[in-house]
Amino acid sequence: MEIDVSPRMARAQTHAVFIVVPRFNITTLITMIEAMRIANYLAPAPIFSWEVASFDGARITASNGMTTAVGVADDGLAESEFAFVLGSWGTEHYTNRTLIAWLRKRARAGTLICGVELGCYIVARAGLLDGKPATIHWSWLNGFRETFDNVEVREGLFTLDGKVMTCAGGLAGVDLMLRLIEERHGSSFSGEIADQMLHHPIRTATSPQRRTMGHGTETMLPLVREAMTLIENNIEEPLTVPEIADLLDVSQRQLERQFKKHVGCTVVQFGLLRRLQNARLLLISTQLSIRQIATASGFNTLSHFAYSFGKFFGRRPSDYREAWPENEPAPSWPVSLTDFLNTLNKAPAKDQADRS
Repeated sequence: MEIDVSPRMARAQTHAVFIVVPRFNITTLITMIEAMRIANYLAPAPIFSWEVASFDGARITASNGMTTAVGVADDGLAESEFAFVLGSWGTEHYTNRTLIAWLRKRARAGTLICGVELGCYIVARAGLLDGKPATIHWSWLNGFRETFDNVEVREGLFTLDGKVMTCAGGLAGVDLMLRLIEERHGSSFSGEIADQMLHHPIRTATSPQRRTMGHGTETMLPLVREAMTLIENNIEEPLTVPEIADLLDVSQRQLERQFKKHVGCTVVQFGLLRRLQNARLLLISTQLSIRQIATASGFNTLSHFAYSFGKFFGRRPSDYREAWPENEPAPSWPVSLTDFLNTLNKAPAKDQADRS
């Protein structure tokens, strides 16, 4: 299936260029454009115009397999107020010197540059995020931080810093666009757009990317969610269960009981899952050695890391050095919390005890 996302339209008072690279997230692109389209629908006259282009040809395949007809990017691209760079799986290894040079040139000319999802890697490689705050999709945060130690990496939906912005991707692109529209046309107008999109509430830049941590939160106690956050924030040097209980001012017994009830596994088992997921991310997004990754993921020995990784992912750590191999039609993120719990439930009692 092929779609054309580069409409021919008259230039409006605010023009945006969307640069896409192979395997970009087409949902993010369309929802960001949709916020501008609805703004034009509600306004007396069009206030936004846009074009979609790529430095990789006139037809780009998105992450869902759709072939997308776009404009061919070169120095002849129209001047714009915004330039959004969209990338997804595999963009952490993407390099294109022409695109990097174009971004630097546009930044010097005053264009507002925004890295969206893994497009942040491209903006960072252009040197535009040095010393600046940046965010990226939560599953890539630690890998991005390891790769660009001169960037102030933080979790959030988006960042706004002068002429450079970043966005975590997904529907966070809608929140970013609504914020940019609010800055130029007021909160009432951006609220009307949100009403049209059925997008409520409009989230702020610092809103958390995740609500569930891989599990439903309808009945989850704040205590359990806070424990999950502590585990997330201490991957490299894991906290013990007594330390977590002390920080939350509850008894270890109460913490363990509530965690098991609401999550389905022990505190230690959940910590193991997050450390394994962190290790997998570092394997596919950094050049760190496997030993360095084991240490950065809180494993005291390489043998324990290799055993645990193989047990739950079914492959050796070295098999995950490429996030999305060219010969695979789609990416995957194995060992969700559900898969992890299923594996635990199928494991012999002795094996479960060893891991807890």
